[in-house]
Amino acid sequence: MDILIKVGQLILSLSILIVLHELGHFLPAKWFKTRVEKFYLFFDPYFELFKKKIGETEYGIGWLPLGGYVKISGMVDESFDTEQMKEPPQPWEFRSKPAWQRLIIMIGGVTVNFVLGFLIYSMIFFTWGEEYLPTKNAVNGVQPDSIGMVIGIQPGDHVVAVDTYQLARFNPGVVKSRVVIDGARSLTVERNGAQVKLPITDEVAEYLSLNKNKDVMLYSARRPFKVAGFGKGKCEGFLFWKKCEQAPAEKAGVQIGDQIIGLNGQPTPYFEDFYDKVLKDKQTNADIQLQVLRNADTLNLTVRTDENGKVGASISGDYSVFFKTEKQDYGFFESFPAGWKRVKSFLGSQFKAYGKMFSGDIKVTESLGSFISIGGMFSPVWDWHSFWNLTAMLSLVLAFINLLPIPALDGGHVMFLLFEVLTGKKPSDKFMEVATMVGFVILISLMVFALGLDISRLF
Repeated sequence: MDILIKVGQLILSLSILIVLHELGHFLPAKWFKTRVEKFYLFFDPYFELFKKKIGETEYGIGWLPLGGYVKISGMVDESFDTEQMKEPPQPWEFRSKPAWQRLIIMIGGVTVNFVLGFLIYSMIFFTWGEEYLPTKNAVNGVQPDSIGMVIGIQPGDHVVAVDTYQLARFNPGVVKSRVVIDGARSLTVERNGAQVKLPITDEVAEYLSLNKNKDVMLYSARRPFKVAGFGKGKCEGFLFWKKCEQAPAEKAGVQIGDQIIGLNGQPTPYFEDFYDKVLKDKQTNADIQLQVLRNADTLNLTVRTDENGKVGASISGDYSVFFKTEKQDYGFFESFPAGWKRVKSFLGSQFKAYGKMFSGDIKVTESLGSFISIGGMFSPVWDWHSFWNLTAMLSLVLAFINLLPIPALDGGHVMFLLFEVLTGKKPSDKFMEVATMVGFVILISLMVFALGLDISRLF
């Protein structure tokens, strides 16, 4: 069921982005009286799921959800309609229009995606505001993971700065981004009333940049183990027809809202204490004793672990359950500067990340991903806040990638059109056909390569 929810969000997000992107080409083409033969959501090799012709344009839905397209008369594009290009130019064709009109038609798609990302972010701020945990309110300090321990972070430390950037808000993701993208090479922590500066090596930064470590965040806020939910016990069946037992903890009588404070007689005041001890002992299919605080009562419950040595209880990822968070609300007009700030921050990170890929500081193979990677980013439950955040991000990524000067992408066409505007020399149709074919082969190769990377990451 989780997979179906993720797939549903992915298809809806891509549909919104693709349709609006193609409208960015379609509407200027219509304004300049250029004939649009097809407008398709998703690709339709060999057959389509739906089509209907209205006026001179065929509207349809393809079966391959890897993109979409508008087919504009007299334009060398991925349709490779060379027969049309052999005929004399007609007034309604793309190639007959002035260079400035063709340029507007070509940049329409990326313009829409940039504006869409900005508007979505702005409306997210207007609708939900911005809730955050002040660093000072993470009163229990942090719990480092294994790589955080390599850096020198100790349980109970308060991470207050990365390089010279002061961390007023508790956000390990920002710290990771600063290390991997911005090249930060030190953390400052408060420990026993004093500030300690911890160096970060290039090896640690490279480790954090690896795709397999995308969920590694160096540290988390230390939280009591307050049970928020349960996993599944042993399952029987196939795919969506599985029947699962209760998780071991739930079967033993643990309830949502209980706080696990001890394991086998040893205190575990924080979730990380419990988790580390379970991993260390790894008692599979064994009876263990949990000390559980329920309201004012302390209970001793016997739980039989599963084949992985786990009890199947989970903790909330919402910091507001444990700490005093703050919220910044935005009025309608206030939301737009906040949205623009988020767009600038995201695009700045993208430019830096691509720069590091070209310089070799970040491996390309660790950054590429297909629709499998994109789908995995969506929440397993339908959450509109998360959905719109990801859709805004994907809109900006789509705009950024489409601006790359690769023939067959919008950026490739823009590159040749700018050359024409500046020099007055128009590339021949034959040259555009060959360049588009080369660019198309490059894109397909990259897509296949990215898909292969994602498949290899599953095993």
